Amino acid sequence: MIDTHCHLDAAEFSTDYRAASALARAAGVTRIIVPGVSVACFPRQKFVVATTPGAYAAYGIHPLYLTQSDSGDLQQLRHYLQQERPVAVGEIGLDFYVPQADKAQQTEFFAAQLQLAREFELPVILHSRRAVDAVLHALRRHPVRGGVAHAFNGSLQQAAEFIKLGFKLGFGGALTHAGSRRIRMLATELPLSALVLETDAPDIAPAWLHGGRNSPEQLPRIAAELAQLRGMTVEELVAHTDANAREVFPGLDAGC
Repeated sequence: MIDTHCHLDAAEFSTDYRAASALARAAGVTRIIVPGVSVACFPRQKFVVATTPGAYAAYGIHPLYLTQSDSGDLQQLRHYLQQERPVAVGEIGLDFYVPQADKAQQTEFFAAQLQLAREFELPVILHSRRAVDAVLHALRRHPVRGGVAHAFNGSLQQAAEFIKLGFKLGFGGALTHAGSRRIRMLATELPLSALVLETDAPDIAPAWLHGGRNSPEQLPRIAAELAQLRGMTVEELVAHTDANAREVFPGLDAGC
């Protein structure tokens, strides 16, 4: 089972990331993609990935971390993409939810990172909170080789546009909440060929954690919830979502 989005290098895992990943592996999670958020965090991220069996890095500058970034960070990102052979560029994108968001700066950095993804022929892991149409617009201007729209919460029409552009859609703990009607509808009605699983740990905890720290070991239970929504067995679901993840992240089975 593949967790396509887990921040195993986050501060919440600083003392027990090895134990958390071991529990996940025992539960059947064999691959974990660890996306980046800022250049300052890349060294820690690199160390965590190197010391965690089945972990793979994606490097990128998250839109909410741009207040800590400047144009020199793009050169640092280029260095990591050249030297570390990540499976993707990410987590990158736009976040217009925060009132003080600098939309111009976000758009500039997003475009630059899409260009890097194109240069290195890598897929991307997208963040698109309250900015799905703007993200789609940027992707049409700067085409890449696909990727994952992480924590997707758009419309069926927007989902179709991502799929046309070669993207899969990430679903995780949010679908376990009964009140998340739109996400549960999307998870049920979208083509199975478009779905991948993720935890976004330590964030987006499933309902049974009651707001506590999320972890990759929760992925099998999240998968079971999604399988129930779609009226299929967990084994059938995971066979498809793992195949989808490998399709969009061809570097997943290289080394490690």
